[in-house]
Amino acid sequence: MSDILLQAQRILESAKGSEEVEIYISSGSETEVVAYQGEIEQLASASSSGIGIRVMSEGPGGARIGTAWAGSLDDDAVREALADARDNMQFATEDEFLTFARPDGVTPVEQQLTDQSVLSTPLDEKIAMAIELEQRVRQADPRIRQVDSANYSDYIAEAAITSTFGINVSYSRSGAYLSVAAIASQDGDDQSGWGLSVGRAPRDLSIDVAAADAVLRATRMLGAVKPKSTKTTVVFDPRCSATLLSIIGGALSGEAVVLGRSFFAQRLGEVVASSSFTLADDPTDSRHFAASAYDGEGLACRRNLLIDQGVLSKFVYDTVSARRAGTVSTGNAVRGGIAGSPSAGCRALQLAPGTQSQSEILAAVGDGVFVESVAGIHSGVNTISGDFSVGITGRMIRNGQFAEPIREATITSTLQKMLLDVTHIGGDVEWLPGSAAGQTIAISGFSLSGS
Repeated sequence: MSDILLQAQRILESAKGSEEVEIYISSGSETEVVAYQGEIEQLASASSSGIGIRVMSEGPGGARIGTAWAGSLDDDAVREALADARDNMQFATEDEFLTFARPDGVTPVEQQLTDQSVLSTPLDEKIAMAIELEQRVRQADPRIRQVDSANYSDYIAEAAITSTFGINVSYSRSGAYLSVAAIASQDGDDQSGWGLSVGRAPRDLSIDVAAADAVLRATRMLGAVKPKSTKTTVVFDPRCSATLLSIIGGALSGEAVVLGRSFFAQRLGEVVASSSFTLADDPTDSRHFAASAYDGEGLACRRNLLIDQGVLSKFVYDTVSARRAGTVSTGNAVRGGIAGSPSAGCRALQLAPGTQSQSEILAAVGDGVFVESVAGIHSGVNTISGDFSVGITGRMIRNGQFAEPIREATITSTLQKMLLDVTHIGGDVEWLPGSAAGQTIAISGFSLSGS
């Protein structure tokens, strides 16, 4: 049993009378190195622990929950947080749907998500990786005039959850990343591109991959022009498609649906996407960097099929949103940290892969736009109405090949139409940090706005 779970159990013994208590403890270590011009520009290595406490009491109109947190596990800080949670509960509003999670009998899937070499790898080696990454990018192409930053980062994190309702779990995971932002210049034109390599431990990372990725993305945008406005098919780069899938996942939250804040509301069982589109949230797949044995309430994570060959088959729920909807939790509680309460959300989205490579999809599309980066997601996408309008950079596609690079362009559609207009899904799955994996996706029917 982990040390922080033992500590959580000891704190739980402080529950009084009929009150219900949930203890959430988070502990972890992280390192970040930023290299610039061959030297260390920034170095941070830190460990932290904190606790979130929720206290609940039942009343005639439902339960009241008080929440408090502390950024320390010192006895005095914990006692103060527990007292604050009790005080806050007195001012909370009763709600018939509020409760804590109870064990639901689902067995967690055993996964190895933590690599202790994150801690044992010498700091000098981590620093050397960041410095070498920067040097490699600078030397890769004479058009690379500047490296904005080259970064190495890693983390190892553990959480424990225990409650008077019988939840008693702990889980952990680790991650390591190399990233670099390169600036290419030619004939007075400057373009940027960033490269990435990810893994669970330093030995999983590739300086070659991250450097080549940044150089390619920066140099192939040189000479970018503003395109002419037209109707076109858009091919999304895997990183952009991961962003798109994360947006879709947000609209599949049962909490959003119950509150009427999703364009999927009242559409369960309907055809909402192309028949080639099958989307699941699967934290039990250890290839996903957001994989986990347990959700943010301590229930076992499980694979949930959300859209099955175009048919909307399920929403994701935590305990409270499930009660509001008259169903049960799907093991999809997520937490924003020790200060936040659980809410329903997707953790590890995966789109069923197709069989085509990116080049094969380009050839099949013929003429269109390849999107390499998007801007304005938060302001340009509305998951209630489905409106979708974002700025892009990328390249034109002509005769199945990359043509001139473009910038200062906007693509417009609706999320409802985009899902139905998916024409090709790539087999080039890229496992990325965040809530979704990505792969090349082609979608028809966009309005491209340029000159």
